Amino acid sequence: MSRRKTERLLNLVICLLATRRPLSAEQIRQAVPGYDRDGDEAFQRMFERDKNELREIGIPIDVVRDPWEDEPGYRIERESYELPEIHLEPDEAAVLGLAAQVWQRASLAEAASGALLKLRAGGVAAEEAGGGALELRVDTRDPAFPALWDAVRDRRAVRFDYRGAGSESVRTRTVEPWGVVSRRGRWYLIGHDRDRAASRAFRLSRIAGQVAPVGRAGDVEVPQGVDLRALVGFPDEGPEERTATVRVRRGCCEGLRQKAVLVEAGTGEDGWDTMTLRFSDPERLAGWVATMGAGVVVLDPPDARESVIRRLKGALAGQA
Repeated sequence: MSRRKTERLLNLVICLLATRRPLSAEQIRQAVPGYDRDGDEAFQRMFERDKNELREIGIPIDVVRDPWEDEPGYRIERESYELPEIHLEPDEAAVLGLAAQVWQRASLAEAASGALLKLRAGGVAAEEAGGGALELRVDTRDPAFPALWDAVRDRRAVRFDYRGAGSESVRTRTVEPWGVVSRRGRWYLIGHDRDRAASRAFRLSRIAGQVAPVGRAGDVEVPQGVDLRALVGFPDEGPEERTATVRVRRGCCEGLRQKAVLVEAGTGEDGWDTMTLRFSDPERLAGWVATMGAGVVVLDPPDARESVIRRLKGALAGQA
């Protein structure tokens, strides 16, 4: 939202709260900065959009129709706008502070801090938890997280491109989101996959590109009693183990050599050996291999190779 629009909406709220009697659209146009420069039709369209946006975020704008007036009047009743007095027990206030601390470095940090500020302004002692020996953090580096969190909150379907495990192909998925959960340091979207007509879990790190909303807010119904964490859980034996073929420079990557199930010394003077490694998660393997730089090259399988390339490109872009 632009700064000009934000100021106009704020001025509109202040105007409708301060008035003692309902104001007509023309009176609002004259009183609120940002409306006075537009023509009649442009003003009407802008005013209608502003009213709808304020109502969507929970600000009640009353329409008052006076039989003696040709046009309706608008105002905001303070009783409907202001929050009732909030009373929190010490343990409840502590939980709020802890939640704000958890989201400190996530995309919701600004909203969490703003909520605490409003509570303090209302006289509620909701201090941020801090200064202790242990601090909680939520790692949400996946670019898709904010859009998916909004979709879960708004109960709105989403569409995105998804790269399946062990595959280079990317397919478009349309999902009715039920929740976003974390397991073993990774974030997952749980919901109903419309393309497969079944519930599915999608790892956020495998989502490619932007997440696009589909349909209207409120269209998604979350099943009663659904266990999101159970839908994310792997079987007890863990993911299927596979093998990777890598080339390693002679005289380096000793830790990788110790993990190898087979090492074939290179012939000639090329200076490289070929090794076979066992792995179950291509992303974890890529994170390990990428730290060794030019000393190792993944040959196979393709998804592990692509994961390493993606990490190295990300590191290069970060330095640039």
